Amino acid sequence: MLSPLVKGAVLLLLAEACFAGIGALVKFTSATASEAQVVFFRNAFALLLMLPFLFRHGFSLLITKRWYLHVSRALTGIISMYCFFYVLGKMPLAQGMLVLLLSPFIVPVIARFWLKERPSRLTLFAILLGFIGVVLAMPPLGGGFNAIMLVALLSAVLVAVTKTTIRYMSDTEPAVRIVFYFSLLTAVLSAIPVPFYWQPLNSTVWTAFAGMGVLAAIGQLAMTRAYAIAPASDIGMWTYSSVIFAGAFGYLFWQEPVTLAWFGGVLVIFYAGYITTRQRLL
Repeated sequence: MLSPLVKGAVLLLLAEACFAGIGALVKFTSATASEAQVVFFRNAFALLLMLPFLFRHGFSLLITKRWYLHVSRALTGIISMYCFFYVLGKMPLAQGMLVLLLSPFIVPVIARFWLKERPSRLTLFAILLGFIGVVLAMPPLGGGFNAIMLVALLSAVLVAVTKTTIRYMSDTEPAVRIVFYFSLLTAVLSAIPVPFYWQPLNSTVWTAFAGMGVLAAIGQLAMTRAYAIAPASDIGMWTYSSVIFAGAFGYLFWQEPVTLAWFGGVLVIFYAGYITTRQRLL
């Protein structure tokens, strides 16, 4: 039987594959749709896919005493989403996904002071090793430290806060409730600016939006469950796996180069994940 840590790592890998897929679809639609449309329809389609869970569990699914955490998570999540989608529109896919790869460095810090989780020295070493792998895998950003990188950093911080919030509320809130409230609140909030930034959309873009919703629902459920069964500080570094998926999508759809340095970075990232998981199995 798999340990909670292994289950959490596998679920997080699935979530990151879905999020990388969303990134690819965002990049694809950014040439036609406005950022407000992309954010709204990503959340709206995800909400539609979550409605069957509401019918299955009944309105008891909505009963919670920790509504403030759901609202907080929705606010940090949607601001991060706007920032992340903006960065994706300005960078190649593999570079843009670096935004999410910054969050594992921030999660243990937040978890240490908020959740009182103490990451081991080996976990900290694995996080550092994962960062080295990211640096190897990513092409040079160029242009120095600019406004886009500030937006990217803000997005990463908010992603880390969101993931830690999931861990904090998971003792009383089931994964389905967390994801449903997130989908509902972000859909409502992101609908507000849409009329002011509306652009005509073709059938291909609508299909891409539906795909975002499917991937978002699967990814959110997988991520929420992962952080519910395993400490954020121990599995958070598996977020690095998105660089692999992003690199593959970028190569397949936009012919972004895949170099030996990229492969080397991938090996380092997976080794870092291996030693983090292995220490908990011994």
